[in-house]
Amino acid sequence: MLISDNGIDLIKNFEGFMSHPYLDVAMVPTIGYGTTHYHHRAVRLDDQDISKKTATYLLRTQVDEIYGRAVNHLVQVPLTQNQFDALVSFTYNLGVGAFKGSTLLRDINHGKIAAAYKEFHKWTHANGKVNRGLVARRSKESKLFLA
Repeated sequence: MLISDNGIDLIKNFEGFMSHPYLDVAMVPTIGYGTTHYHHRAVRLDDQDISKKTATYLLRTQVDEIYGRAVNHLVQVPLTQNQFDALVSFTYNLGVGAFKGSTLLRDINHGKIAAAYKEFHKWTHANGKVNRGLVARRSKESKLFLA
């Protein structure tokens, strides 16, 4: 399964666009729509600016090759497109390792959809504090997951 345009738009909405490198809330060099790595190396703060077109290409490529692939591999039950999009957004934001070790994934694989929905809301902290942007993102992802 591949992420839909709706899923890409969800990620873009929450990540926002920055043409130049910056430090995200976790203090990781980032560019475009939350991209922390190019194909060949990590983003550096002295990198060149990029266009929205390039940022969208990087996002879609990484989502398809890394995050969508991970969701396809780790989830052992059939998903709807909305569930897949929500999980890819979640995994893009938190990383494959966090998703792989999560109770969210375990609940999904055990068919506990209501419990999985609740698990989204536990992932709202950055640097040890509740982050309003992450609260909003998890709310949107969880609602999409159930839609």
